[in-house]
Amino acid sequence: EIGYLTVASGGGNLFFQLVNARYERGAMILTSNRGFSEWGEVFGDTVVASALLDRLLHHAVVVRIEGASYRLRKHADLLPDTAGTRQVTPPLQPTRRRSRPSTQQPAEPQSAP
Repeated sequence: EIGYLTVASGGGNLFFQLVNARYERGAMILTSNRGFSEWGEVFGDTVVASALLDRLLHHAVVVRIEGASYRLRKHADLLPDTAGTRQVTPPLQPTRRRSRPSTQQPAEPQSAP
């Protein structure tokens, strides 16, 4: 959960090292309640945040979920700011990348001798 707590001094650099080591080697799943533009505040350094986002978003599928908390749906009447008026919005289906079209030309039919 990125942004739930402010990252301690030096923590952004350590997290960058982790992300950089995993870059293009394996999948990572991150969640955040903060927009990308706020990551500089979270990590205390806009340069580190930019470098992180550069690597994280390169091959990313970003799923944006808006609406009330799914976990609190049964207790919305207890929360003054929601009061049961918000609805849980299902996430959009991620789009899949299409494979690149082949650059090879189809073979010419050969005639019999």
